[in-house]
Amino acid sequence: MQTHVSHHNHMITVVKNGKLNPDVRLWTGIAAISVAVLTASEFLVQVLLVGARPALDDDAALVEFMARTANQTLFTILIDTFLMAALLVFLSGFRQLITHTRPDLQWVANIAYGAGVLFIAVTLVGDGLEGATALDTTDLRPDASSLRALTVGHTLMFGSIGCTLNALVAAAAGYVTLASGALPKWTGYIAYAVAVLNVLTVPMMFGGTSPDSFFAAGGAATAMLATFPWLVWVTCVGIVAIRDRRRLEHLSPDVRAALD
Repeated sequence: MQTHVSHHNHMITVVKNGKLNPDVRLWTGIAAISVAVLTASEFLVQVLLVGARPALDDDAALVEFMARTANQTLFTILIDTFLMAALLVFLSGFRQLITHTRPDLQWVANIAYGAGVLFIAVTLVGDGLEGATALDTTDLRPDASSLRALTVGHTLMFGSIGCTLNALVAAAAGYVTLASGALPKWTGYIAYAVAVLNVLTVPMMFGGTSPDSFFAAGGAATAMLATFPWLVWVTCVGIVAIRDRRRLEHLSPDVRAALD
């Protein structure tokens, strides 16, 4: 097997057996920026087109709200599906950045990757439950008790369950970032802060379901203390990955030897 490295359009590309390997830093950055854009789009749709749901014990208002916002909810889920795909690419790229530099840290990087994949799975299940509330009002006679049960279920998935997994991703990512030097240390410190904030939001599952409560399960506090900081970390890593994709000291020894 022959391996060489070529400089083309200011990008380092490893060629093995005549096949070009994707630039992991570039694609990690693209995926991270895609996550940021899709998250912002989802937030705008949720705030501007869907709005706040009524109290779960108000059957008539709940049925009316779900029926009125069914299409907007399905559109939000569509965005979230692409968001999760981009997040999977980001997690794969991040793990590769770490293991390229410090192969001995692969097991910790795998924790971040595995927890991230599980977060994606939980989120998609939650999307399925939320989508069911929309489909239940489309050409069907809505049942308030079913809508309430589905809503409570996906609230926990998007809230405390997701925050626990995000905390594990961020904690492992912070450790491997500081230990490997594959990315600037400040991104590792941000990851640690994100982990702490996500852990702090986990007990909000006991905050009830009132849409007017800041500390309700899956409420505004979760978005501000967990989701937004997580987005900041992902975006920072993506920008740094694109900016520093030509830093040869972070490439594997085999690639560095090929460049010499």
